[in-house]
Amino acid sequence: MAITKGHRFPISFDDAFPQGLVMVGDVMPDVEYQTREDKAAGRPARQRMDETTGKRQWKVSVTDPHEPNAKRKSFEVTVLADVQPVPSTSEVLPGMRPVEFEGLTAEPRVAGTGEFKYQTYLFRATGFAGSGRGAGGKGAAAEPSKAA
Repeated sequence: MAITKGHRFPISFDDAFPQGLVMVGDVMPDVEYQTREDKAAGRPARQRMDETTGKRQWKVSVTDPHEPNAKRKSFEVTVLADVQPVPSTSEVLPGMRPVEFEGLTAEPRVAGTGEFKYQTYLFRATGFAGSGRGAGGKGAAAEPSKAA
């Protein structure tokens, strides 16, 4: 039995990112490439649709504090949703917030060129988890609770 190209492996967030992720910037639509002619004609960029689910694709730039290699520390997660997803956590610094994803899948890919190729993953998710988590590890709360 063979695994087909493009197979998306379900993976738990804790297994993929033991120290969590930090979102940098905003959630942006994943748009198709526009040629100069398209831009000059004033044609709007079209948002990409996922071939498997038929949902819109959104890009989220994240940083993984657990990754030791600086070149692989930052990457994008594609969120598949009909409407723009909104993170449930507060900013800890301007433009930075700890996030956790639901419905996470990993698709193996080869990156690099020539003799400097390496294996990487294309991560997709269905949205942000409601509770959030800090970059400091398991169970870190997004906001401190207030005592009564």
